[in-house]
Amino acid sequence: MQMAAIPGLRLWPQNPPSKSKCSRIICRRIRRCSLLCSLVGQQQSEQISKPFTKGEYALINALIGIPGRGRAASPAQLKEVERAVKFLEGLEGVPDPTGSSLIEGRWQLMFTTRPGTASPIQRTFVGVDYFSVFQEVYLGTADPRVSNIVKFSDAIGELKVEAVASIKDGKRILFQFDRAAFSFKFLPFKVPYPVPFRLLGDEAKGWLDTTYLSQSGNIRISRGNKGTTFVLQKESEPRQRLLSAIASGIEERKEIDEFLKLNQDMTESELELLEGEWQMIWSSQEETESWMENASKGLMGKQIVRPNGGLKFLADILFGFKFSMSGRYVKSGFNIYDVTMDDAAIVVGPYGIPSEMETRFKIELLYTDEKIRITRGYNKIIFVHVRVDGTKG
Repeated sequence: MQMAAIPGLRLWPQNPPSKSKCSRIICRRIRRCSLLCSLVGQQQSEQISKPFTKGEYALINALIGIPGRGRAASPAQLKEVERAVKFLEGLEGVPDPTGSSLIEGRWQLMFTTRPGTASPIQRTFVGVDYFSVFQEVYLGTADPRVSNIVKFSDAIGELKVEAVASIKDGKRILFQFDRAAFSFKFLPFKVPYPVPFRLLGDEAKGWLDTTYLSQSGNIRISRGNKGTTFVLQKESEPRQRLLSAIASGIEERKEIDEFLKLNQDMTESELELLEGEWQMIWSSQEETESWMENASKGLMGKQIVRPNGGLKFLADILFGFKFSMSGRYVKSGFNIYDVTMDDAAIVVGPYGIPSEMETRFKIELLYTDEKIRITRGYNKIIFVHVRVDGTKG
């Protein structure tokens, strides 16, 4: 039987090579094939290991640094989130998400547009970063339910508010809250949540539309009957995990070390002190100094990095009083900046009371992007700042 020739494929030239040359050619082509297969395998592995698309990552990036899951978001931050949400809603996510198995499971609430004005559980707990808030969706069971969960901590326990659910169409879930209880680790029984759902009537009912469900099943955007937008995730991004650990006060230093290790390529690269307003959210400071010394060394409050080497520290004192200190920074080594602060004042309203102070120290950049920054500063103290001015570097 004669094999048909495959167009464009020729293993050998018209004059066949010698036996020894043939062996060398085969070896080269085997190595080339192995290299190509390795590259293809690596690319496929990278695609599998990336849980978020570019558009989803833009939404996550917009959420970084927003406190209270949206409660204290600035107008600029809200605009950035809204733009990212609408972009994803305009894409083709999972069709008919209510019928997909990807919607099933526990989702962590990352952001909502109305953290203090919707349900009782939202008014009381959602805006508190120390707590973790989840939503469980189980529609493919004999008893379909949607539950909202507030996890206080591993040691304390959680509050679970449950609703019986039904599917209206490919996007909408109808629900009616019917029971709730606290589960405390130190008690062998559940404590009922004091809300009479049966007496609430229509107030206990509602609906939830899934306007975007990612193909990976890691991000969900939903809109509720009260006009609330929710962003939920099954898998979080490393910066989100770091900020969550800082907010909860659990193993912060361990998470920071793991984060820096994960971003080792960046920590070994040349970094720049990006301009903007940076709020300090955590430091490793252990010794106690005077309040004024802490503020003058950037151990509290906000850093404002200005063009041309300008730097300002701003910290709230009490009853509208603020401490302000200005100075300058100069790059003096690999990711090292020399800082001199010498213009201090106590500020109230438009008035300032000058204070004679001067302090000098170094700042070492360990990690930075347009949203989060980790530095080593005075007395080798580690700082974590988030950007709060709504701009990008």
